[in-house]
Amino acid sequence: MKTMKKPLHPPAPGVVAPARPEPAGPSSSPVGRAPSRGNNSTTRRASRPLNTRGQRQAIVERNTTESQIRIALALDGTGTRRIHTTIPFLDHMLDLLAKHGFFDLTIRAKGDTHIDDHHTVEDIGIVLGEALKQALGKKEGVKRFGTAWVPLDETLAQVTVDLSGRPYLVYNVKLPHRRIKGFDLYLFEDFFQALSTHAGMNLHVNVPYGRNPHHILESIFKALAKALDQAVSLDPRVSGVLSTKGSL
Repeated sequence: MKTMKKPLHPPAPGVVAPARPEPAGPSSSPVGRAPSRGNNSTTRRASRPLNTRGQRQAIVERNTTESQIRIALALDGTGTRRIHTTIPFLDHMLDLLAKHGFFDLTIRAKGDTHIDDHHTVEDIGIVLGEALKQALGKKEGVKRFGTAWVPLDETLAQVTVDLSGRPYLVYNVKLPHRRIKGFDLYLFEDFFQALSTHAGMNLHVNVPYGRNPHHILESIFKALAKALDQAVSLDPRVSGVLSTKGSL
């Protein structure tokens, strides 16, 4: 499957309420839909940016009639995570993202999975993107770009990111099977679209070859983790933001 997607429409403004970040604990563990769905959604963010060089973190909550999600993210972490989405395979992928990206990540999510996993998977992408965007703040001092190639047995995945503020997804992934234990793997494209849109991130995902769908998705999430780890890293040589325009 080969797609090149333009960014979705920006989300409708949410309701902002104070919240305090909390550290993550040990591990336990659209097509066609706009990221925000009208007035039935509430997004809560930290009351002030937490993007000093020693404390780049954020908490974002989003509650709709379809899903209830709370994510706490710290960029300068050690890979500590506590993730529960009610979807085991998604838990596994997000666990890899935190571990290999050295992000402290807590996710609590539930949704109308008795209907379909689609809403919950996409909405987690929305909230994670918002948390990443907020934790980065003005993006002063960050390297901005990141790329990684990750092999897993017969599979090779490549992910490149640019924290440019311009969301765009390129997703070149061919899966030999659509489902693992009933979970629809095609939903990951919706997850990455939502993540890219709400983080304001250019995201390219390419898998030139692979046979096992578990290996394909696992190598993608590990590559995304390594690429993001590079992109959010602080570089003392960067004065302000890494852009000739002076803003990202």
